[in-house]
Formats: sequence, structure tokens, C-alpha cells
Amino acid sequence: MTKVIAVIDIGKTNKKILLFDEEFDVVYRNATRFDEISDDDGFPCDDIESIENWIQNEIIRIQEEGDYSIKAINFSTHGASLIYLDENGNRVTPLYNYLKPLDVKTYHEFYETNGGEEEFSRKTASPAYGMLNTGLQILKLKKEKPEFWSKVVSILHYPQYLSYLFTKQITADFTSVGAHTATWDFDNMEYHKWVLDSKLNLPIPQNGKEAIITTFNGQEIAIGKGLHDSSSSIIPLLENEKNKNKEFILLSTGTWIIAMNPFSKESLTQHQLKNNCLCFMTPEKQQIKSSMQFLGKIHEVYLSALSTYYKEDINKHLHLQVNKNLCQELIHENSRVFLSEGIDDNFEAQPNLLAYYVNYETAYYQLVFEISKKVINGIKLISDKNSSIKDVYISGGFNKNLIFITFLKLLKSDIRINISDCKNESALGAALMMKSYL
Repeated sequence: MTKVIAVIDIGKTNKKILLFDEEFDVVYRNATRFDEISDDDGFPCDDIESIENWIQNEIIRIQEEGDYSIKAINFSTHGASLIYLDENGNRVTPLYNYLKPLDVKTYHEFYETNGGEEEFSRKTASPAYGMLNTGLQILKLKKEKPEFWSKVVSILHYPQYLSYLFTKQITADFTSVGAHTATWDFDNMEYHKWVLDSKLNLPIPQNGKEAIITTFNGQEIAIGKGLHDSSSSIIPLLENEKNKNKEFILLSTGTWIIAMNPFSKESLTQHQLKNNCLCFMTPEKQQIKSSMQFLGKIHEVYLSALSTYYKEDINKHLHLQVNKNLCQELIHENSRVFLSEGIDDNFEAQPNLLAYYVNYETAYYQLVFEISKKVINGIKLISDKNSSIKDVYISGGFNKNLIFITFLKLLKSDIRINISDCKNESALGAALMMKSYL
């Protein structure tokens, strides 16, 4: 029977379970999707009951089939999602969607009480993102749904709730509380004063390598506390490079394109904050200076618009040859067509803009040029003043996009692009945290 670590990897779209053996190779993978349901306001949200039933049933099925011996379980999930529990440990609310509207302006008094929006956002490394700030989600529930809030005894981030399903223990980890929650004070590396003043009773974060030994379905298993997926995705690189004394920046690409610099020693500045920068944390409480942009989503919606407008297959971009001359022409022209000059807030395609281009190729190249330019700006923003970091690793969907990579090299010739051959980075990061239990 093969000894394995099981990782539950929960994205907005795909929900996966992966089994890692002693070499940290994936020996089993199963993925599924769940239709969204509606929350109490009629807004789409994840079907948390179906997800938690699927997770537990999958673990039981693997145990009973007998091919694998599960020594540890850990969890990697998207951020900005909370579970509220009552005194009996039952869920009080649905799993609210982080895309649900939250008007930051209505929290003006909160920001002013805590030093003003700019300084508070800098101190907590949390741009005023609305529902993406879980601290504001808590305030929203307290303010707008007192009938729910009156029942709340414990508050867990999504990864820790999945851990709770197995351990029934209330926990927190640094990667989750450090992910633009507006609850963590990065200057003092502890919960912000407002959390204590509000008596929220949030659990104290603990090192991500420490598991809870529990018995599940008659078998003793080490249960990890779970990790925020973006922070988890950098762990394999940190583990791989730590003995080489080599610093790097990771471009984690998907719906979000996130540039992460775990070697920045400088505090977040107002200028960085105003330009989509923030900080994550490693499981060991180390700051990760990051630039977070919703560029993958913009790429996705324009692929659909390009396909419809030019009557081409949705995946035509995958078959385009790299045209370096066209790349250089677009860089020289330096036009802005599809994206805003500052922070993008329109994530719908504008098909009328495609009328400027005679064919699919030139329109697509212009889109990727603008995305690449923003990514390079993000890399520059999170680099310390005297930084000599040259190595940039690309993981996720864009690491196969040669047009994107070509633009990056032309826009910043002093960087070395490394394609991360690591797959399932977030899940692998979560598995590596449990290696002492395998």
C-alpha cells in the first residue's frame, strides 16, 4: 500500500483531490465541478454543503479501496472566503462569494477611525478591495445581518474550515490571514488593533508545518491547517531554491496574474498600494511583496470576443506562431486599446475595439502586449530599490504562452524567464508542508 499525502485543492471553478507519494509525485487525481447555488440575497455562491460532502466521501472511498494509505491531509483554497460557526460548530451563513458587491464608501467611518483608508490599507497590505478584504466581510455581516451575527462564535478562513471538518478544532494560518484580509498589521506582524478592539476572537495563526493528529474513518491521520492557494503556490520554488542562495520572482498566472517577491525587505509604500500591490505571507510568517492584477480574466473574456468577431476557434491563440517583428512594432507604437491606464475595473470585453484590427493575430498581439506591459510594471513595483533579482519563474496557464513570454523579454531584457515545470503548485505546496508526517 502506497503511503500518500492527500491535498484538497479548491479553486473557484475546479475542485480537486490529489495524492502525493513519498517522492511528491502525483499518483492519483480526481477533479469535479459543482453548480453554484444562491445565497440568502440571491447572489451566486459555492455549494459548500455539496463540496464538504464530496471531500469527506472521497477520503473515505480512497481509504476503503485500499490502494493508498493516507498519512496526512492538507488543503489549498482560494482566498477571501469565510465560514462562520455557531456555538455547536454549525455553519451560520452560506459561503459568500468574494465577487459579491460591497461598497467600500459605506465603511468610510471605519477607515477614518483606523488612520484613514490610505494608511490603514498600507499597514494591513490590503488595498480597499471590498469583499476581497475578509475583514470587511465580517463588518458587513455584523452591520447588515444581525440575525446571523448574533449566532457567530467562531470565524474561519476557507482552508481552515476544511481542516475543521476533520479535526473540529478552530485554527488560523499565516497565509490566509495575510492575504489582503485587512485584519493583519504588517508593520507589527500581528492582528491589527481593530480586530482586538472589536473582540472578534479570531484564532492566532500558527506555523503551517504543524498538523493535528486525528482519527478519521478509523484511521489516524495528520491534518494540516490549510493554506491560501496563491501563497501555497510559491512554496515548491522556495523549497527548491533555498539551498542555492538564489532570489527570484514568481509569476503565478491564471484568472489573476500575481507577481510575488518573497525576498523584499522593504515595507509596502503608498505608491505601491495605489498600483495594485499588496503583501501575502508564507506559512512561516514571512512577507511576500506582490502585485495582483485581474489580467487573466481580461484575457479570457477577450478570447471569447475574438473568437466571435473573427469567426475563429476559441483556442486559435494557442496555434499562433511567435512574430517577433510584430511584437517590436507594437512596443514601439506603445498604444493602449484594451486596458485602462491605471487599475483595471472593467472585466467585460469591448468587441467594438476589435474593429481597429484587420485580423485576429494583430488584435490578439495588442491585447497580450498590454497585459505584458502591466505585468512588467508589477514586477518593477515589487522589486526593492537596490534589488538585483534577475530570475522570473512563470507558473500556471501563461507559462505556455510564447507570445506573452516574448513580450516580457523584450520589455525587460535584463530578466531571465524560467518556465516552472512544477504542476499543481498550490497543491504541491500544501503537500510539502506535511512531509514530516509521511
